[in-house]
Order: sequence, then C-alpha cells, then structure tokens
Amino acid sequence: MAHSDAGLELILIEDSQNDIELFLNVVDWIDMGDQVRIFPDGREALEYLQGTGKYEHKAPDYPIVIFLDLKMPLLDGIEILKVLKGNPRTVTHPVIVFTSSNQDIDVIKSYELGANSYVVKPVQFEKFAETIRELINYWRNMNRPMITRKD
Repeated sequence: MAHSDAGLELILIEDSQNDIELFLNVVDWIDMGDQVRIFPDGREALEYLQGTGKYEHKAPDYPIVIFLDLKMPLLDGIEILKVLKGNPRTVTHPVIVFTSSNQDIDVIKSYELGANSYVVKPVQFEKFAETIRELINYWRNMNRPMITRKD
C-alpha cells in the first residue's frame, strides 16, 4: 500500500458551483492536507496541466488526481480527456470522470480515451460526499502511483 504524508494535488474540472462547493467541503472534512485547484473552464485546466499559456513553466508535479466532469460549456470533458491522454506530459495523470451522465456512450468513450475511473455523481448529498471521500482516499492510500523515470 502506497502512502504519503503529503496531501494530493487534486484538480477539479467542474462548472457546477454547487458541486465545487460540496467537493471543497469534503476535502476540508477529510483534512489530510490535500490541495484543490478548481477549473470551471477546461481550456484553463489544460493550460495548467500542460504548463502552457499563463502557466508556462508551472506545470504540476506528482502526485496529482484529476476529477473531470463531462458536461461543460466551451470544452467538454471528452475533449479534455483526449488532449490529456494524447500528450506525453499528462498521459499518466490519473483521471476520474466524475459526472452526472450515466449514458453508455460516455462511459465507453471515456475508458477508450484512457480514463482511470468513471463515477456517476450520486444525487443524495451524503452519498455524494462519501463517494468523493472514498475516491480521494483510494488515490492517496491504496493506489501505487506511477514512478517517472529519471533518464
């Protein structure tokens, strides 16, 4: 079991203010030192993750876990996932599709593009919060992160 005393850097790509607030409340409740960066716009999230635009030379280090909503304006989650998994700099970042869509086509496409998990957002508040807590704990405590090679 992998465990780090440092919190995770969590990226939330989400346009719903209610879901953003709930996510932040759950992270505060867990209180494990996790840092959350919120991107209601997929374009800015991609700039940050790839170290381009105003984030040039500021791309994040590991560990990182990306929570990605699919149904967003401007750039939807499927397009974001294509870019992330098509770029050598971000291809290994774990992506959890965390969305209200339970359509088979979205599930299939997300996994085809390299999503690590696909989770439908529960409607009930307590279950929603518990799901976020369990996902964060899995990536922090159970998952063995990819080790990058130093050539």
